[in-house]
Amino acid sequence: MGLPPGTLIYTGKKRVGKVKISIIDYDEKHFQEQEIDSIMECVSFKDKPTVTWINIDGIHDVNLIEKIGSCFDLHPLVLEDILASDQRPKVEEFEKHLFLVLKMLQFDEKKQKVIGEQVSLILGPSYVLSFQEREGDVFNIIRDRIRKDMGRIRKMSSDYLAYALIDAIVDNYFFILEKIGEKIGDIETEVISNPTPKTLQHIYSLKRDMIFLRKSVWPLREVVNVLERGEIQLIKRSTQPFLRDVYEHTIQVMDTIESNRDMISGMLDIYLSSVSNKMNEIMKVLTIIATIFIPLTFIVGIYGMNFHYMPEIGWHWAYFTILSIMLIIGFIMIAYFRKKKWL
Repeated sequence: MGLPPGTLIYTGKKRVGKVKISIIDYDEKHFQEQEIDSIMECVSFKDKPTVTWINIDGIHDVNLIEKIGSCFDLHPLVLEDILASDQRPKVEEFEKHLFLVLKMLQFDEKKQKVIGEQVSLILGPSYVLSFQEREGDVFNIIRDRIRKDMGRIRKMSSDYLAYALIDAIVDNYFFILEKIGEKIGDIETEVISNPTPKTLQHIYSLKRDMIFLRKSVWPLREVVNVLERGEIQLIKRSTQPFLRDVYEHTIQVMDTIESNRDMISGMLDIYLSSVSNKMNEIMKVLTIIATIFIPLTFIVGIYGMNFHYMPEIGWHWAYFTILSIMLIIGFIMIAYFRKKKWL
């Protein structure tokens, strides 16, 4: 707080690993892929007629990010946003490039939760820069399409590559929602059959995941909408139909998220109702037991007053008679409760 705009400070998790820089340069006839150690090696790709994709895994090295900004004439505020890993998905247009912030989400199978990281994209006339917090992403399918010359990606320009990266991130949301849907189904069965305090923890965990997903997807819808309007010079008309398709996918993702949120809220209500019903069943049994013992306690209380002139005390079969009467009263009450379907 209080620092001037454009101050470069990394705000994500502390990392000490080496930053990995990979380059894929291609056109319809040529393809080149390599890893580099110095950002200065990227300068030669800046103005080439081919399309160049430069991917940076790791943004914790502030000096390296600053050098990249100098090489590609990036605005200081763009570099500040790249290093601030808690940015909201957005799009900003500058004179020579377009800046996008996205949230790439993945489902952790071990922890059974959604994890995310910020992905920043810089779209230039013939290049795309992608900045990731750590190694490992959802872009391998795009790399394979470029390597094997599948589809139209090698025939299109850099704006189509940016679209392909956005599309890969959005498509992965469907995979995450499928995993969450499976969890919702399992917990729904558990809530109805045998709810436990652990079930409540699972419900709240799902609720947090859906909130996280909504925060990542809701602003992305506006980002894609801005891109497909045709008002940005770097986005060609031939790419706009594909961006409209991504926009429709974001709408589908949002609809699924809202449906899942409603289901999770419903499961919470069902859980509370199940726990309440379970408690009511316990209280009903205890109340019936107490009700049966009320007349028996009354009888025992009368003959426990120790008066000398109670005629029944002198009878030979008095004890067995009173005990039999108490058992008969108990059976009559149980039969009455069954007839009323209270048992």
